[in-house]
Order: sequence, then C-alpha cells, then structure tokens
Amino acid sequence: MNVKIDELIAALTKKEEEKQKNTVLWVLAIIGAVAAVAGIAFAVYRFFAPDYLEDFEEDFDDDFDDYFEDEEE
Repeated sequence: MNVKIDELIAALTKKEEEKQKNTVLWVLAIIGAVAAVAGIAFAVYRFFAPDYLEDFEEDFDDDFDDYFEDEEE
C-alpha cells in the first residue's frame, strides 16, 4: 500500500514540475515573439522613415560655402 502512495506522490510531483517547465517555456516564447515583432517593426520604420539629417547637412554645407564665398569678394 505504501508503494502505491509513493508512486502517486511521485506522479503528482512530476506533473507539477512539468507544469512549471511548460509555464516557463510559454513565457519565454511570448517574450521572444514580442521581441521579434518589435525588431521587425523597427526595421520597417527605419526603412520607410525619411532621413531628415541628410537634408539638414546638405543645407548646412551650402550655407557654410556661401558664407565663405561672400567674405572672399
């Protein structure tokens, strides 16, 4: 009789451990999926977003060159 009780307790303990492992696995899978979606969204944003800094630098260079051309005259 003690053997049956020990087997039952061992089976319940094993089931609880598997449940905990399964929960951890699901949490990690959800975190990974959210990170993947965020990475893809950021990549799409960077691809489609205009580069305003490039235009600013070109305008600045033009103004800077004009300033020195005016001084030389």
